[in-house]
Amino acid sequence: MRRIAWPALIGVLSAAFGVALAEVLAAATRPQAGPLVAVGGAVIDAAPTPLKEFAVRTLGTNDKPVLLGTIALALILFTALVGVLSVRHRWIAVAGAALFGLAGAVAAALRPAAIAYDVVPSIVGAAIAGATLLFLLHRSYRTDPAEPGPAGFDRRAFLRTAAVIAGGAVVAGGTSEVVKRVRGGAVTRSREAIDLPVAASPAKPLPAGTAPGFMTTNADFYRVDTALTVPSLDVDTWRLRIHGMVGREVELSFDDLLKRPLIERDITLNCVSNEVGGPYIGTARWLGVPLAPLLRELGVKPGADQVVARSAEGMTIGTPVETIFDGRDTMLCVGMNGEPLPLEHGFPVRMLTPGLYGYAGACKWMTEIELTTFADFDAYWVRRKWGARGPVKTASRIDKPAPFAKLTAGRVTVAGVAWAQGRGIRSVEVRVDDRAWAKAELLPVPSTDTWVQWRYDWPATAGLHTLSVRAIDGTGAVQTGQRATPFPDGATGWHTITATVE
Repeated sequence: MRRIAWPALIGVLSAAFGVALAEVLAAATRPQAGPLVAVGGAVIDAAPTPLKEFAVRTLGTNDKPVLLGTIALALILFTALVGVLSVRHRWIAVAGAALFGLAGAVAAALRPAAIAYDVVPSIVGAAIAGATLLFLLHRSYRTDPAEPGPAGFDRRAFLRTAAVIAGGAVVAGGTSEVVKRVRGGAVTRSREAIDLPVAASPAKPLPAGTAPGFMTTNADFYRVDTALTVPSLDVDTWRLRIHGMVGREVELSFDDLLKRPLIERDITLNCVSNEVGGPYIGTARWLGVPLAPLLRELGVKPGADQVVARSAEGMTIGTPVETIFDGRDTMLCVGMNGEPLPLEHGFPVRMLTPGLYGYAGACKWMTEIELTTFADFDAYWVRRKWGARGPVKTASRIDKPAPFAKLTAGRVTVAGVAWAQGRGIRSVEVRVDDRAWAKAELLPVPSTDTWVQWRYDWPATAGLHTLSVRAIDGTGAVQTGQRATPFPDGATGWHTITATVE
């Protein structure tokens, strides 16, 4: 067992040293070029849609740490095997390092926002890992490695050398975290220094009668995206380029946007990956630049039917041009709930299109807008066979009582939310077991662009009961009870829970 354990440890330690130094280099220059993040991003891009859905459904916001942990585990197993095989065949150490570097470099080069430099951290890290592996093998096996038995292994020499390398890996790992924190701290300080102007068109006060929880705090607002590291964009150097099928191309700074008339609106945003009754939805008060007047100034050329927003980390999101000009408050958001956008929610600027799922109208960390056509360009999720236009479907959810709750017989308040952004909610109905649908009470809302809170007074009797909810939107269309998965254009079905009444 020791004949395998020691060389396996040599392989893992060498790789850890190489990866740690590669991450230091990436953290100081291009954080998205780090080997783990680059490979992780490539895995996300290549993963089939059912696997992505499963990850979001099962792991929620923990999907990214789990992915990085899985990649790290695979790297440990691979480098341990390389270490064992390299005891007898030194060329395997070189080949293993080359394969490791190639994988990281290719993954980095294929990222949507990649530049030529992004391959450098992986190549440097692989070279260091390979050289370290050969050095440790040379120091630890002083006799002919072809001789059988553990006698050729010099444990004392290995421990002395390994301690130094392990210490170097720890220092390098700590240094990369310090560099990331320093960079992130600088962005955080620049964000905190922003003094957002008062909106030229402020949001109306919430109507009397809204219940607690109508607005979602920034800390509680859901996050679903493909970014393994949150982009840290310097607001002073940030620019938004608008080009393509426009009469005049332009590049705008953050200050340029703040000088324009801003609007403030309460809007509910939800993710297309939300299952029936799922948590990936929230309502916030957004501050931003209305996009329609800006594009009118630049002039949209005839035939343009798609706005493609590009993110700093390479994401592309395609939005129908018609949703910019049909009267809804599509905007370039700079504020959320009274403060500049949080970093994880798109700082410094994100797009927001009421009535569309996030994947079709809410690009974060924006750096570019291109006017084009759906025939000429497929955005990130459309290339993966999701629907191209992403209109929000009518949906509703039971928040209270919780699934499988144990209740006391008597009057029980059943409550939740319903949404059909742009169309509004005309009514909500609740069904207990197989009885007739009963109307719930709707609480006031500021506009049709937000969810509606509802409640129903249920005279609960003893036994096991099933509760279902459905909504009727502002056009009179009844929410379908037919179950469908989020793919390809949003889940459908009635949210149903069970509760025991004693």
